[in-house]
Amino acid sequence: MAPSFDNETSLFNFVVRDGYGVKGIVDSGISTVPRAYIQPPAEQINKNNATICEIPPIDLSKLDGLEHGQVAKQIVRAAETLGFFQVVNHGVPIELLESLKLTAHNFFGLPAERKAVYRKEVSPSPLVKYGTSFVPEKERALEWKDYISMAYTNDDEALQQWPVECRDDALQYLKTSHQMVTKLLEALLGNLGVELDDSNIDVFIGKKMVNMNFYPICPNPELTVGVGRHSDMGTLTILLQDGIGGLYVKVPEDSDMKNKGEWVEIPPIPGAIVINVGDMLQIWSNGKYKSAEHRVRTTSTKSRVSIPIFVSPQATQKIAPFPQVVEKDGVARYKEFVFADYMNSFFGNAHDGKKSLEFAKTNSSA
Repeated sequence: MAPSFDNETSLFNFVVRDGYGVKGIVDSGISTVPRAYIQPPAEQINKNNATICEIPPIDLSKLDGLEHGQVAKQIVRAAETLGFFQVVNHGVPIELLESLKLTAHNFFGLPAERKAVYRKEVSPSPLVKYGTSFVPEKERALEWKDYISMAYTNDDEALQQWPVECRDDALQYLKTSHQMVTKLLEALLGNLGVELDDSNIDVFIGKKMVNMNFYPICPNPELTVGVGRHSDMGTLTILLQDGIGGLYVKVPEDSDMKNKGEWVEIPPIPGAIVINVGDMLQIWSNGKYKSAEHRVRTTSTKSRVSIPIFVSPQATQKIAPFPQVVEKDGVARYKEFVFADYMNSFFGNAHDGKKSLEFAKTNSSA
């Protein structure tokens, strides 16, 4: 029997400790959102006020032809302005993308006890974590999301330790997207005067993780968020979203785009993959590239899934703006640090816009 969701301790235990997640609340038959999930008015998302981002997707197949320079410029322009763009003809099979969405729905449809074995405190593998919200212990209002997170070390460990229900599709997604990630980084780093090759690629993408996110139907979507305002901490995020929509990006105040400071919705495009710039790419570029502040709304009509791949430096990697960029700019806007310390800061706090970058800023930061 489900607990009374007005009692925040019993709710927390049910959702977090016992592993039922948000889906467990929804399956109990609630008709209104529990108080613990109601966001402050400033954080609530009014979808009727949103502008749709109408930037067309970038055709990555053209990177291999005569239009290489033009397409590379499109990638750079997107990273310098919104920090978000969509790509098509990316090399990841469309049938795999469709299978991934079904696999995610099937995993979250499993009985709670089957998923709860992967809770951080009891998971049989350090590579796999099942959870809910972001940092529930630190949040004033919880996020309406459950997730499974699968860290990659090598193929054998992934096949042995990732959940059997989703390991094959998740691993294929990671492997088939590698060439796309490499091409994107070649364009972005090349524009900064850095050549990507086998000797340095792990500096940028030595750590890889596949997540499956589940946003259950919500009785009061206007009161909640699926994910609160944040930027991603790594290098790039490769995101498959389903056809339901709900992903919003904030146009940076210092952008030359219209709608400065406003939230725009990234519409689902069949067969496309969403790319967003992470904090490390903003730091390496000394602020030239923008890590995108984004958030996710919930919906009352259908449960939504998204499947991101996070590529990041390895934990021991030292991070600082590239010297050639600093020389050109005349000032370093970020200090040198070890990526593990940045991760600890990032995961030690609730989502709060781009506040995670404060960790790395110098007094010269804009």
